Amino acid sequence: MTSTPTSSSGTAAVALIVGGGPGISASCARLFARHGLRVAVAARDPDKPVMLALERECNVRRFACDAADPAAIAGLFAAVSRDLGTPRLVVHNIDGRAMEILRKPITEADPALVRQVLIDSAFSAFLVGQQAASTMLREPPDENGLRGTILFTNASAAIKGYPKSAAFAMACHAKAGLTQSMARELMPQGIHVAHVPIDGAVGWVREDGSRQHRLAGSDENDNLLHPDHIAATYWNLHQQHRSAWSVEVVLRPWLENW
Repeated sequence: MTSTPTSSSGTAAVALIVGGGPGISASCARLFARHGLRVAVAARDPDKPVMLALERECNVRRFACDAADPAAIAGLFAAVSRDLGTPRLVVHNIDGRAMEILRKPITEADPALVRQVLIDSAFSAFLVGQQAASTMLREPPDENGLRGTILFTNASAAIKGYPKSAAFAMACHAKAGLTQSMARELMPQGIHVAHVPIDGAVGWVREDGSRQHRLAGSDENDNLLHPDHIAATYWNLHQQHRSAWSVEVVLRPWLENW
């Protein structure tokens, strides 16, 4: 296990999560804060309830950002670095799929929606990865030669293209390719790059303690992935020793038919 690097000023290390929601992002924010990191979360709407709750619960800093806008992503990294310090752990957690194109046959897929899925998912991942790499490479490595970790949430479509899911399969495969390319380029420079295909529905925790997914329904016998345990995997990736870095970790619940 490796220790979490501090910033160049010696203060607590900074984590940046791009994509703010009540599932994986919220669980990551809480876990990273418990481990002593200063946490920033960016979303198009930084005032939505989950973001305000994270600010109250664990002093998360909220930032407004359209992750598909190159200038907005550059401004986000500049603002986080200025206000909190250089991010040493960056998570891209944006699904990008449009409900209007789900389960559309290839002959009926709207090209404009396909383009938008690619922009919101794969292109935004590129923008975040590019800025994260640029920011980390400007900082000196720690005593172990490490500069940071860049993680991408992905989906099972990164591994298998489902029928009536062309746009999402394209986007997920693109993110997998991006991760592999970045890993080969940046890992020798001390930056750990990995993606986590989530093979199953994520059931985020509601106020009454139940876990639900908008399409898969309520959790029964742990058939839905728990975002807190997904976040634990992300933290473990950040803590991995460089002699055994993972580039891809597939997560699925024990009852998933794969």
